[in-house]
Amino acid sequence: MGEPGKHRILMVSDFFYPNFGGVENHIYYLSQCLIKEGHKVVVMTHAYQNRSGVRYMTNGLKVYYVPWKPFLMQNTLPTFFGTLSITRTILIREKISMVHGHQAFSTLCHEALMHARTMGYKVVFTDHSLYGFSDVGSIHMNKVLQFTLADVTQAICVSHTSKENTVLRSGLPPEKVYVIPNAVDTAMFTPAPERLSRDEIVIVVISRLVYRKGTDLLVEVIPEVCRLHPNVRFIVGGDGPKRVRLEEMREKHSLQDRVDMLGAVPHAKVRSVLITGHIFLNSSLTEAFCIAILEAASCGLLTVSTRVGGVPEVLPDDMVVLAAPDPTTMVHAITRAIYMLPQIDPQDMHNRMKKLYSWPDVARRTEIVYNRALKCSNPPLLDRLSRYLTCGTWAGKLFCIVMIVNFLLWRLLQLWQPDKDVEVVPDIQLWKSQHEETPFGYFTIQTQSGIRLHRRKWFRMVLIAPRTIFGGLGTYGMLKWFFLFGAEHQYLCG
Repeated sequence: MGEPGKHRILMVSDFFYPNFGGVENHIYYLSQCLIKEGHKVVVMTHAYQNRSGVRYMTNGLKVYYVPWKPFLMQNTLPTFFGTLSITRTILIREKISMVHGHQAFSTLCHEALMHARTMGYKVVFTDHSLYGFSDVGSIHMNKVLQFTLADVTQAICVSHTSKENTVLRSGLPPEKVYVIPNAVDTAMFTPAPERLSRDEIVIVVISRLVYRKGTDLLVEVIPEVCRLHPNVRFIVGGDGPKRVRLEEMREKHSLQDRVDMLGAVPHAKVRSVLITGHIFLNSSLTEAFCIAILEAASCGLLTVSTRVGGVPEVLPDDMVVLAAPDPTTMVHAITRAIYMLPQIDPQDMHNRMKKLYSWPDVARRTEIVYNRALKCSNPPLLDRLSRYLTCGTWAGKLFCIVMIVNFLLWRLLQLWQPDKDVEVVPDIQLWKSQHEETPFGYFTIQTQSGIRLHRRKWFRMVLIAPRTIFGGLGTYGMLKWFFLFGAEHQYLCG
């Protein structure tokens, strides 16, 4: 199963590159740091448009873009058992020892964790968001979370507020939930080389333009701030269904020359937008942590944010101005921040962020959770079913039926194709060639079986030939695989 003390981890979520967001960045940076620590990391997510199949990212991070298309908010259609065969195949082929799911409203995450527990794997779940308890959507999501976490090995939250929320929603024992905050790549997010003039104050907003991110609050705050401070200009980056409201506000108040709408901003270009401003404005109505605040502070911007969720835990008091999520209070907070700007040293703020937050530290703390999870025993099916019965009078019985059917389907797959008949994928090692220049650059890839593949020095992602990765199955094996897995076989083996 690999080197002693080293893990083979499968990260699962509906949210990953090329999509942009906090969860996507968290999975990517955490995976990169775990790889540098010597662990094997594989990511499983759904296909994005024409991006499907097996891809490799920086440092050999392997990504399975499984052939499931999203149907709502980048989530795949819930099938319960539809992903069992492909999840089992990936777990066996990659010799996975730990499954780590991310985000409560990722259906692929919930299904993969369910299948992994059925197969006896240790599972860890990270909750990145806060949810309510009264609206219909939250009630249903909380019941699903209760089902998934009833049998989870360990759980991680990104703030203490998020931990309290998750424990209340899922019924998990607090001692099984750990708090590991997000981090920021301070080498990527650095202040501007020269301090900006304060003749014109630039306020930057970068977020998804949706209700939860407080876009409706911005519609009321921006015109009032522009009226009170003639030297203030706004830069708004991001896209979403609420963008129309911002466009209407700009037209109504004739603020075209004072409010710049950039649209969606790729993560690689976020820093170039941030360093053009003095203040970063976060208007979220609910937030478990908010990585965007860390990125802005690392670039030397003073932050104005709503006092919601885990936001008060993120930055020291002298680096952020907090306000209640209402227009009047937000306007007062922005005014206060403008008067604080002469005392702000961007480089000093950046240096403090380097000490407070780092992805290597997040990876080390996550390793501790993995080690504790592996020490936990695997309860038999009957003990696991008793946990599901505690999820509710009717829901508990339904969850038990789902798990029993899932267990029987898994056993059927084992009879049809035993684990020993599933070919294991050779590990791939990357290094810089100093003596041989390949036709594609200076980087090569070598598998443990000796197969060598070339990789461009500047090429971020490479698609490896499916036959090279999985090897020949033989005529009988390919036919059996096709009839058993259907479209999944076409995806995995060409």
